[in-house]
Formats: sequence, structure tokens, C-alpha cells
Amino acid sequence: MAAQSAGRTTPDPGTEPSNEPVSGGRPSRILIIDDDPSIQHMLADYLPRHNIRVAAALQQREVARQFAMAAPDAVILDLRLGTDDGLDVLREIRSHSDVPVIIATGHRRDEVDRVVGLELGADDYITKPFGPRELLARIRAVLRRQHLGHLVLQREAEHGRCRFGGWELDKRARRLTDPNNAPVILTKGEYALLVAFLDAPRRPLTREHLLQATRVHEDIYDRSIDVQIVRLRRKLETDPSSPRIICTERGVGYMFALPVEYP
Repeated sequence: MAAQSAGRTTPDPGTEPSNEPVSGGRPSRILIIDDDPSIQHMLADYLPRHNIRVAAALQQREVARQFAMAAPDAVILDLRLGTDDGLDVLREIRSHSDVPVIIATGHRRDEVDRVVGLELGADDYITKPFGPRELLARIRAVLRRQHLGHLVLQREAEHGRCRFGGWELDKRARRLTDPNNAPVILTKGEYALLVAFLDAPRRPLTREHLLQATRVHEDIYDRSIDVQIVRLRRKLETDPSSPRIICTERGVGYMFALPVEYP
């Protein structure tokens, strides 16, 4: 990959991130998928000083082997891996794991790749060249969100099932069925978005609120949330072009129009 890499820097001691554990006291294991040796060396030198172990993969074929050795706590994925396509690597990861993924792009103009990456299930992105302290902060943020997400799932499991307009969501199994009792597959983002609506039925929700619920990066949240809404409508609405379940509230955001029952 020809993307420009960040050089080594000597952080100001007064602003250096704390060395607090990010995985409940044990070292986190981060998989770096990047074919730039300078990035690999920089992070292999910096992250272990902050209680983070680093594993590396230079090509797509090495990723499965790294996951088989030990599932990482988070992944840093360069979208431009020489002859390999980083989006294909992301699809492969998402086919079997919900590990937090931070995608790296070489230029801010690569908005399409960032949007597609987020739609495919990435949790955040960072633009090269980046400093190791910024990446450390983003790693800690996605790990905190992952932990909070697990707590939310535990709370959801306590509520069990909910119903709306003939549909049923089993939160324990994360299983959605339509009025004909046929299962409907949801991506992680679609599921989080649906739960956000079900938690606040018949209330207008801003894009910022939905952003937090689905953990999409704030820099491009308008487009990402709108895309997720379109995809969820296609699965819930009889006529997605004239939605009656997820309605647009002009100047505000969106509203889930059906009542929600907890039997």
C-alpha cells in the first residue's frame, strides 16, 4: 500500500494517555491488518506500552489464521492492502465475528469506502497519516462501546420478547419474525437501529440519538443513518417508498409509528 504513514512522535508527558487496562485488567489483543511496515512497527512499539498486545496480518489469507490462533479484541483494518481488497476482508470478518473493527483510509476523499465499510459493520474509521495516541483513543472507545453493548444485551434479555404490528422480536435470541412467522435476518447495525426505535415508539428520534444507538462514526452520520433506515425499511415495510412503520419527521429525524407490546 502506498498510503502515507505517521512517523514516530514523542508525546507530551502531560497529555500522554493513561496506561489503564482496556479489557478488564488483562492485556487486550489487537490485530493490525496493514501491509505498511512502518505502521506495523510503530504500533508494535507503541501499543504494548499501554497494555495492548499486537498481532499482525499483511494479507487477507493471514487473517483466518490469526483468528484461529486467538480471537482479537479489536481489529485495525487498512482498506488498501496491495492486491487484496480491505472491504472483502471486512466481509470475511463479519461473516463469523462481531469484533470491533476500525478501518483505516489513506485520504479524507475516500468517503465512499468509509461509508461502505461502516455499512458492512465497521465500528469506526481513522484517516492516514494518524498518530498512535489517536488510534489508542479510538481503540479504547470501541472496546468501551463493545463492553456497554454486552451490558445492553443482558438488559434486553431480561425483557424477552416484544411485538409490533404482527412482528415479533426475541431479544434473547436476537431473532425477528414477520407477521407470517418467517425469520428476517438483520445486520448488527439494523438490529441496533430497530431496538432504538422499539425502546422509544411513537417518539421522534434525532439522527444524533440514532447515531449513538448504532455506534456509527459522527463525521458522516447523516448519510450512514439514512442508509441504515432505507435498509431497515426494506425489511419491515410493505411499500418502502411509502413507509408506515418508520416515518420521516422533517426537521427532526425519524419516528417508529407502531405501538410496542411486551407480552
